[in-house]
Amino acid sequence: MKFRIGFIAGFFASAAVLFGQNPIIPNRGVNDPHIHIFEDRAYLFATHDRSIESKRFAMDDWWIWSSNDLVHWNLESVLKPEDTYIGRPFDQCWATDAATRNGKYYWYLSEGNEQAGVVVGASPIGPWKDPLGKPLLHHQLTPTDEYDMSIFREDDGEFHILFGVWDYYMAPLNEDMISLAEDPVEIVINDPIGPYGPDSTDDKPFLHKYNGKYYLSWGAFYAMSENLYGPYDYVGTVMNAESFAPGYDRPTWPHGPLQGRHGSFFQWHNQWYFAYCDMSQTGNRRFRDTFISYVHYKANGEIAPIRVDGVGVGQYDASKGKIEAEDYFKSAGIIKKEMPGGGFVIDDIDAGDYLIYPNIHGAAGKAQVAIQIAVNSACSIEIRRNDPAGELLGQCRTSEGREMQTLICDIGTLSDRENICFVFTGPGHQLCQVDAFIFR
Repeated sequence: MKFRIGFIAGFFASAAVLFGQNPIIPNRGVNDPHIHIFEDRAYLFATHDRSIESKRFAMDDWWIWSSNDLVHWNLESVLKPEDTYIGRPFDQCWATDAATRNGKYYWYLSEGNEQAGVVVGASPIGPWKDPLGKPLLHHQLTPTDEYDMSIFREDDGEFHILFGVWDYYMAPLNEDMISLAEDPVEIVINDPIGPYGPDSTDDKPFLHKYNGKYYLSWGAFYAMSENLYGPYDYVGTVMNAESFAPGYDRPTWPHGPLQGRHGSFFQWHNQWYFAYCDMSQTGNRRFRDTFISYVHYKANGEIAPIRVDGVGVGQYDASKGKIEAEDYFKSAGIIKKEMPGGGFVIDDIDAGDYLIYPNIHGAAGKAQVAIQIAVNSACSIEIRRNDPAGELLGQCRTSEGREMQTLICDIGTLSDRENICFVFTGPGHQLCQVDAFIFR
């Protein structure tokens, strides 16, 4: 295969404008998303708003959707309140979360803004049974309201349930996952800010852990701690004014585009994501959509502002401009590194490491891939179809040069939709850094 290397002024200057993938499930009112990876498949546990015409929040049941690529989603399960301890039709089926332990799956459900129950199944999609016949969190348990729960699994395998509005409470779960091991305790947040201003939070708390630090979020706002039960220090927001692509910052909630971002963080294939509510495409905050965005962590542990647009995740457009290397779907061996001037690159690349970008549209007729790269040690990049063992489409070799440069790789014939894998080979460690690539 032919290869050559050189600088192309302005080649990576323009941002990509891709076809829509956010919302991930359009026109269905899917909201309050919690996504978990079970058996290498993404499961979306959600409620849904009844109608685009709704004048109030009306949610009649709970849903489970699944996907193997975060692009194509299937409705797998519907749970009606009649089949829980509620025992009757009920239009306040609020936020949910799920967990698995000892071969069983547990789905936690909010009964409006009052209390919460749990159902149990043998698979991520049920069938479901209410083992208690009553709430797990009853409405007089704590000074807050017992709803909008988040289930957190600690590294030692123990689970904890977080819930509430304004003030959050948390307790460990027993091994049976349907009872509390201890009384809930209040989680202290120092100097919080929420969509309503200073010294307030919101409903829908969520917990996740990254690189030894705990992140407590309420929609777009978050705090961090070294300890699971806190205290937490308020940090900031995962969105800012620059996050929004044209057409995605309005219309919005009365308190602005940071309000109402109920959601969850999750990791899959060495990539982090934020799934969250959005109303910009429906124009009605009582008929919300679910969006997913990539999450990148700064060197100090803070979350870089996410991108809110129609691009979504897990798919790309070869005809519209550069693809940021850190927005991969799957990787092995690499890390994402924050650059001093802003942005991220793929770093710590060793022989055998790879990056996968599936669902690349508009690839037909493209004959080259231009890779923006800084080289520590001369190496080769194999461009393969689907995965590291897939058909070899092209191969190019770098020369050393620590400044960012553009490597041009000739490739074979592509179809209109491709799954592309970059495989790195060469002697030594930390072969190179990759910033972005473009098809031409």
